Amino acid sequence: MKVLLIEDEVNVASFIQRGLTEAGYEVTVAMDGVSGLSIATTHEFTVILLDVMLPGMNGLELCRKLRLTNRQVPVLMLTALGSTENIVAGLDTGADDYLVKPFKLAELLARIRSLTRRQPQQLTDSTLLVIDDLVVDVNAKIVKRNFKPIALTATEYRLLEFMMRNQRKVLSRVEILEQVWGIDFNMGTNVVDVYVNYLRKKIDKGFDTKLIHTVIGMGYIMKEVYGNETTD
Repeated sequence: MKVLLIEDEVNVASFIQRGLTEAGYEVTVAMDGVSGLSIATTHEFTVILLDVMLPGMNGLELCRKLRLTNRQVPVLMLTALGSTENIVAGLDTGADDYLVKPFKLAELLARIRSLTRRQPQQLTDSTLLVIDDLVVDVNAKIVKRNFKPIALTATEYRLLEFMMRNQRKVLSRVEILEQVWGIDFNMGTNVVDVYVNYLRKKIDKGFDTKLIHTVIGMGYIMKEVYGNETTD
């Protein structure tokens, strides 16, 4: 698997590159934001490791520009700023996960596995998932509602696909975490709520028929609820 590491601290970059290479990954390193964005948008990678504090263009701006190209490659943000505000800022730009410095190589590898893990139990022969006027083309990874394309990050797409495959079923936050983020992810985080909110803004906002609903005390469900109906 190919990894793009965008990190300007030479010692940190060397440590990560050496560890990932020994673990079997093919690693490309960029030392600044401008060259990192150029490489990220002209080559295909399995995952991108992105430092927040970069010369030329910071990681938040880089991630924002990357998502404008509609690329769904998973992005793991590396940051020395571990406050909730800084983490949310990273997620808001389109990052799929974050890791606070300093970290151990084993934790980094676990996060990468979580981002790239495929869920065999989620796969079926269906190439199109449909609910109301929302259509997901599983093969092309294209999402449309009322025939209009919707740009999603890699994690937003995985969450939507999982909910679409389990529509009209109440899904707990723990179940969603395990299936979308993987068992190595921190179960104490509120990342599920954050990403469900992201999806709602992209999938439901502006439509009379709402598809993503909260079941208080239990989790979330995807089903059609029309404008004159009440939700759970």
